[in-house]
Formats: sequence, structure tokens, C-alpha cells
Amino acid sequence: MTEQTQKMQPQLDQGMKQDLDEDSQQYLTFIMANEEYGVEILSVQEIRGWEPTTVIPNAPSHVKGVINLRGTIVPIIDLRQRFGIEVLDYGATTVVIVVKVAIAEEHKVIGIVVDAVSDVFSVNNVDVRDAPHFGEDTDLTFIKGLTNVGEKMVILLDINKLLGSEVLPEAEQLSNLINTLDTHQQQAVNA
Repeated sequence: MTEQTQKMQPQLDQGMKQDLDEDSQQYLTFIMANEEYGVEILSVQEIRGWEPTTVIPNAPSHVKGVINLRGTIVPIIDLRQRFGIEVLDYGATTVVIVVKVAIAEEHKVIGIVVDAVSDVFSVNNVDVRDAPHFGEDTDLTFIKGLTNVGEKMVILLDINKLLGSEVLPEAEQLSNLINTLDTHQQQAVNA
């Protein structure tokens, strides 16, 4: 676990223990391209440092691969690429936020790669403003709203709408694919 991740874990634990007021929600915020985004804290399972993934052939470029997280195969999505933001090399502050997402009436675990984790904030629902409308060609349905936290604006994401439309193989299919890839790699090494 990176130093950044270790520092955030107590804040995350503390934030999750606080009682939620009906009129507010807590968000874990993170940085990408000098902008701050937030996801509901209740959807966050854990924060991990970046680690190499097993690449899935023919996956979209924003799907970096999969990791085995305590027996669960977790697809890893690069949010920079998903949003069409300039791609950067992963560094010491790069983290994977593991979230639980509702896809087709079931829950899936997906990791999202972000530049850095920022903080945990409690946001009053009345302080959340709708995203501006940019025309019919721009899909912003995954933006829950915008809010000001101190001097900065935070873009609140609806993680289910953002990742719920991802076409991702089932965990069993991923496991079979990984086993097939490992077998082919082993055969190539032995040849």
C-alpha cells in the first residue's frame, strides 16, 4: 500500500463511521487533470496503490486489464481515458479506487484509476447544482451535479451511470480468459 493510500485509509474509515444526515451525503474526492471529482463514499470498497494488471485482449483502451482482489476478478478502468483526458504515466500518487457498481440489477466490483485521492466531504443535497446543458451530443448523465467545497468546485459522479454501461465480461469469463492466457504464456516459455 502506498503512503498516500495509507494516509487516506484512516480518513476513509472515519468518514464511513460518521452518521449521515438525510439531507447530506459523503463523497470521496479525487483529482484528475487538476479537477476534483467525487463519488459516494458508500460505493467505495477500498483504495489501492497502482499495480500492474493482466491485460485483456480486444478490450477498449480505457480498460487497463484485471486484478485478482482476494479471489474476485476486478476490471480496472482508467478514468482519464474514459473521459478523453490526456493520458499520463502512472506515478507515486496514482491510485485505484475499488467501487461497487449496480449493473443490470446486480452488483459488480470495478477499479477506477485516478491521479490522486483528495479527501472525504459531507455535501448537503441542497448545495448540489445540476450540470450545465451542452446540447444533445454531450452525454452528462453520469454527472450527479456540481458543488462548491471551500474555494473549489467538485464534480459529483453517479458511479452507476458512469460505469454501469460498461460492457465488461463476467468474472467467470475473465477467470477463464486469464487461465487461457497463462497457459499460452507458459507454453511459450517452455517452447
